[in-house]
Amino acid sequence: MLRRAGVVVSAGILGVVVLPPAEASVHGGGLVSEIQLPNGWRPEGIAIGAGPFAYVGSLADGDIYRADLRTGKGAVVSQGPGTPTVGIKVDRRGRIFAAGGPTGTARVVDARTGRIISSHQLSAGTPTFVNDVHVTRDTAWFTDSATPQPALYKMRLGRDGLPRGVERLPLSGDLVFNPTGPNANGIVSTPDGKGLLIVQSNAGKLFRVDPATGVTRTVDLGGESLPNGDGMLRHGRTLYVVQNRLNVIAVLRLDRSGETARVVRRIGDTRFDVPTTVASFKDRLYLPNARFTTPPTPDTTYNVVGVRAHR
Repeated sequence: MLRRAGVVVSAGILGVVVLPPAEASVHGGGLVSEIQLPNGWRPEGIAIGAGPFAYVGSLADGDIYRADLRTGKGAVVSQGPGTPTVGIKVDRRGRIFAAGGPTGTARVVDARTGRIISSHQLSAGTPTFVNDVHVTRDTAWFTDSATPQPALYKMRLGRDGLPRGVERLPLSGDLVFNPTGPNANGIVSTPDGKGLLIVQSNAGKLFRVDPATGVTRTVDLGGESLPNGDGMLRHGRTLYVVQNRLNVIAVLRLDRSGETARVVRRIGDTRFDVPTTVASFKDRLYLPNARFTTPPTPDTTYNVVGVRAHR
């Protein structure tokens, strides 16, 4: 385990890089190393587009906050539906795709104006928890951590990038959902673009998904595991997996097809307080602290912290 003050690394966590206070508190390149969110915000998802702005969703009421990475200042850009916003992503056209958690919904939001472009019911059953989203050129893929029958939701996108309908893709093969705890969570594409990768939080496993058939295969991690795996980010063949309650980011090296991966290091920071997911800008990784071990109140403080990517 990794403890926030006086870092302790267990034998099972190899190659943890813990940033010293000087590096953790100051960023070069005119970027802030910390963003203060409104009290009571309860962050979970974060997304960063082409410009220097981070978008952070709220589990409390679904609002989306936009912060300038140069100043740390921000404001609510989109009012939520009063229900959680979980994972979010920004596409190249400046549209936010947001997962709706226990409502089984998703919505598409204009990142500049905050206008809701469209809303969608992905899951008709319960339990459900639409958790994270990955956007490709023609599809937005959503995971569901709680559905009894493993599945992804495939939102088809037109040439204008707008939704054209939603399909449910049942998952088969190696992935078996556990009855307790979050199952399918973070999602990214493989380096060759031919498959998808999802992390199963409660099993600590990574799976490759055939997007045409839904067949899953366990990714060979060389004896490693990813317990509490949450949001993920891929740059080339480098995969970042946030292990939320362990307060670390696992850095993996993938093969092109995403069939094998090796943990090369883990990044920790004394400011981590159950970070849930990760987005990047330039050479920085930004993570929202969900603080799941702290009882939420309207006055509870929340933030986003930035660390060097160390690619």
